[in-house]
Amino acid sequence: MTSKVVVEATINGEPLEFLCEPRQSLLEALRDELDLTGAKEGCLTGDCGACTVLVDGRPLCSCLMLGVEAQGKNVTTVEGLANGSNLHVLQQKFLEHASLQCGICTPGFLMSSKALLDRNPNPTEAEIRYALAGNLCRCTGYDKIVKAVMDAAKSSPKAKVA
Repeated sequence: MTSKVVVEATINGEPLEFLCEPRQSLLEALRDELDLTGAKEGCLTGDCGACTVLVDGRPLCSCLMLGVEAQGKNVTTVEGLANGSNLHVLQQKFLEHASLQCGICTPGFLMSSKALLDRNPNPTEAEIRYALAGNLCRCTGYDKIVKAVMDAAKSSPKAKVA
């Protein structure tokens, strides 16, 4: 029997300690140990993006990262986007543009979009599509998602007025 490892990380802005198996993925640790179920299990091979979280600001498939690798890292999940009952601008725009249906892919799209807007507050449509290329949706297509991200970029206080 493998003993669990103590991991200290900042999760959604809060310093936390959690126990996980050495071979447990970050996705499993988030869902099973921390009850953060926003990141979804889609493919477990890093191909669908449903489990995307931000690790030190970079979007990563949490199914491909071990939970123990989160030691000392800053991890942001979709649960960390809203500020209390105030939705993040991306969440609001996804709702306004009806950019979701079943919801499995939505957390990953939101996290990849946040990473993009954090590093580029004024992306072009092509840059948005490129940034979201690792996220797959089988329900909506991508036009509404791209339009929501474009609208969020325009609504962001970081956006340049043209």
